[in-house]
Amino acid sequence: MRIVWNSFHGRFSDNPRALWERVADRPGLEHVWLADGDHLAAFPAGVTTVDIDSPAATEALESADLLIANTHTEVEWTKSASTTYVQTWHGTPLKRIHRDVLWAPEGRLDRLDHDVAKWDLLLSPNAVSTPRLRGAFGYTGEVLESGYPRNDLLSSPRAREVGAGIRASLGIPARATVVLYAPTWRDDEAFAEGNPELRLHLDVERFAATLGPDQVLLVRAHNMVTGRSPIATTPGVHDVSYLPDVRDLYCAADVLVTDYSSTMFDFAITGRPIVHYAYDLERFQSSVRGFYFDLLPEAPGPVVRTEDELLAVLGDLDRVEKDVAERYAAFRERYTSLEDGRATDRVLARLGI
Repeated sequence: MRIVWNSFHGRFSDNPRALWERVADRPGLEHVWLADGDHLAAFPAGVTTVDIDSPAATEALESADLLIANTHTEVEWTKSASTTYVQTWHGTPLKRIHRDVLWAPEGRLDRLDHDVAKWDLLLSPNAVSTPRLRGAFGYTGEVLESGYPRNDLLSSPRAREVGAGIRASLGIPARATVVLYAPTWRDDEAFAEGNPELRLHLDVERFAATLGPDQVLLVRAHNMVTGRSPIATTPGVHDVSYLPDVRDLYCAADVLVTDYSSTMFDFAITGRPIVHYAYDLERFQSSVRGFYFDLLPEAPGPVVRTEDELLAVLGDLDRVEKDVAERYAAFRERYTSLEDGRATDRVLARLGI
């Protein structure tokens, strides 16, 4: 069986990576990854890759028995009747997606619909997401409510080892509280004419000066805007956008700061504090993407609007945890019930590999 893998347009990460790690050494399977040249260094030695923008990618896709991708495969190819296309997707949606979004560049959704038409199996992380995914994509095929394979690590004894490895590689003291800042992207900014530089709405130098050496900040730009959000590194601040997989950063982090990103659903598996830095909440909700539910009453952590509020919350995390404990527990029950460390098992059992 020939399996072709695609994660975030040529990276080695996310649900495809987690599934591949389980089956990489199984006999009778041939693996080919679609790879972006800027991310080749992340692929393990010996892995077969083809340039995602080359004719070789089309050839790989058209000869595949199985394609496993976590996003749209934006390559021109003709799907064989013998090919099974598994779409894992990549997050529980708070933000509206695909046909439900409030705004998209002209013609973009039509192009992506050609990919949706090829899907044979769609993974869903939870029962709440299933109708939203079906509706947004207009997808009527099979859905497997499995949880996300990438999140199995968070329930594994390996999580501590992975987290320690990240901390050691960055020189973070064992006593330090690690704050992971992982915001989502803004469609209107990312697709703006001329590909302008995107501003990080956080003064990292002020963060370091205010919270001191006992808190270390890891900044993770969204993969859609990596390289377009300059991140000034200073003692106690690390740009980790270049690391291949955010799941490994969850293992190293004590606190997540995000906005409307699906990282909140993944990180909630850990039970650790989450803070929402929602500096543009009204604009994002009313004119950029829109939401599937009201964030304020359901958020698993405090929702702050300014840097001052964010720094105050990060300086008093014990109180914050107590204040949101009931809401956090309800959020976990609603969205993470399938994240039990066995999502990969469920997916592979369905695929028979």
